[in-house]
Amino acid sequence: MNEKTIPLSQHAPSQKLLAKARNIELGKNLNYRALFDQTNECVFIIGLDLTYIAANQQALRLLRYEEKELVGMPVSNVMSLDEQLTNDSLVEGPNLYERILKRKDGTTVPVEVSTSLVYQTGSEPAYIQSIARDISERKNAEETLKKQARILSLISDATARLLQSPNIESRIPEVLESLGRTMNVFCCAIVEITTFSSEPSIKVPYQWIKKERSDFKVIDAIAPRVSSILNETGGFFQSTTDEMNSENLTFGLVPIQNTRGLWSILGLFADHHNLSWSASEREAIQTAANLIGSALQRNDYEEAIRLSEARNRIILSALPDLLIRVDFNGTILDYSANPGHPLYVQRDVIAGRRLSETWPEDVVQKIMGESLGRGFEAPQVLEKFTLPFSKDEYEARLHPISSGEALIVIRDITERVQLDQMKSDFINRASHELRTPVTSAIMLAELIQEGGTQEELDEYWHTLKSELNRQKILIDRLLMAGRLESGTMKLENVPLDLVPSLVDSVQAVKPIAKRRNVVIQLNSLHKATRIVGDRSALEQVFINLIHNAVKFSPEGKTVNIDLSERESEVSVSISDHGLGIPPEAASHLFERFYRAKNVTIAEIPGSGIGLYIVKSIVDELGGKITVESVLNQGTTFTVTLKKAE
Repeated sequence: MNEKTIPLSQHAPSQKLLAKARNIELGKNLNYRALFDQTNECVFIIGLDLTYIAANQQALRLLRYEEKELVGMPVSNVMSLDEQLTNDSLVEGPNLYERILKRKDGTTVPVEVSTSLVYQTGSEPAYIQSIARDISERKNAEETLKKQARILSLISDATARLLQSPNIESRIPEVLESLGRTMNVFCCAIVEITTFSSEPSIKVPYQWIKKERSDFKVIDAIAPRVSSILNETGGFFQSTTDEMNSENLTFGLVPIQNTRGLWSILGLFADHHNLSWSASEREAIQTAANLIGSALQRNDYEEAIRLSEARNRIILSALPDLLIRVDFNGTILDYSANPGHPLYVQRDVIAGRRLSETWPEDVVQKIMGESLGRGFEAPQVLEKFTLPFSKDEYEARLHPISSGEALIVIRDITERVQLDQMKSDFINRASHELRTPVTSAIMLAELIQEGGTQEELDEYWHTLKSELNRQKILIDRLLMAGRLESGTMKLENVPLDLVPSLVDSVQAVKPIAKRRNVVIQLNSLHKATRIVGDRSALEQVFINLIHNAVKFSPEGKTVNIDLSERESEVSVSISDHGLGIPPEAASHLFERFYRAKNVTIAEIPGSGIGLYIVKSIVDELGGKITVESVLNQGTTFTVTLKKAE
């Protein structure tokens, strides 16, 4: 028993009450014996000396005693006691408290106990009636909520660290350790299985193992079960000790989304006889696996960008965007540029002039540094500069050819600067968007744990589900953007009726529109409209566009969806009466992570990748998307698709 047992001497009744109790004949005082045995409650009759007099069948089944074994046994042998259980407190009225009962076989069960003192004629106390209710399920549910809250907290922390870290690979083992300790396992690892050859190869790029199990080999545990793992279709593979032919080892595997043609798996290894996770715990683990997968995909993309930039620098040395050969006084000896370059000037116009006659002197000084007027000794780099006559940003690299001559390579870095800024903005938004619902979910879990009225609990559960769905939508969008960008998302171009897809898309957004008091009006052609496309992908497109229209519409307004048909094309126009789009933002709307300034100022939530996904899908289907907008009046997006023959 895990609570302190109070000596019976602390609860000793008066000799007078004990004498009365000994003279009680239970059969006469419990003339309701049939009801006593048939009730679903666990009922104990306790003497004033705190020993058991009787118990009904439910109580005996709970404790696994025969009645003759229990009668006469001190209550302290079965129930944890404290100062609350005294004659004086019982006389004052009924009591309700939680206790631990010890069964005959030594196991324990948590119960909620209510006690009351029963009197006989003459207002003399006769015996104590104790009713116990098994609260094991409630306690298990509370423990599950606590564990899920810890996992969700871990996911929130992992998201912030992974998305903000400049070196994702160094953070992955930390996240694995946190997850492993939270799930009470001795090893947490990411496993990659390559199936390009006849014999699958296994690689473990990241792992965390407790020090006392440092000799454990993940590959040795996985290898015998590779075939079963690859054939698993349920999304979760769990071994048993019999399958592993081991007395202690068992593990669970969760798939991770990836873009490298590999089977990536999050593995959790334990010494328990068998791992046992609830559905909510499995869902939380899968969410953690998805986040790790998103981070790894981002790492792959950034590594690809770094390699691409390295190759571009090499190519730039031979075939630069803009190449200027100068002497140590800054005189232009030679000049080469593509006619489409924003700084292009005809060679005969610029050759022989000083660079300071073309560009501001302070910029020239920064590019050439101390070499100006003295001679060239070492390469120099000006990471970023602008010119008065151009809105773009440039990078300058000076490579000495000799002490009196150098080659200046000018590179347009406008896009890279914008991408870095958008990526930084996106990381901040994504971290906030992911942390907020998780924080709310933890708070709601605590409120649910504390209890409340049924109406309050229903509201808590509804809000909790909404917050978790909000997180899931953002994660799904991140994964979809990765698949579209990598080309791993394949769409089917098949003939289909467009109208049902539009109807389903409207139905999906209607609950949100109803909360905002916005009406969605679908104006169809009242006939089948056959196009070529992928129904699931098109619903993603229309749900995104309709949701945006609702989100940006003031309350009480209408979102119009109009269908038009031409000889070889079908167009769907979605119009709102919201903020509108600034003219300077129109050309950037479909760039990943981009958000217009007026949307940011209005603090309208969003990740900046929805329209990027929309355009990618429409382009993949061979269609096109256009936008028309008037600031502060509204916006119309038009999707044009090929008509089915």
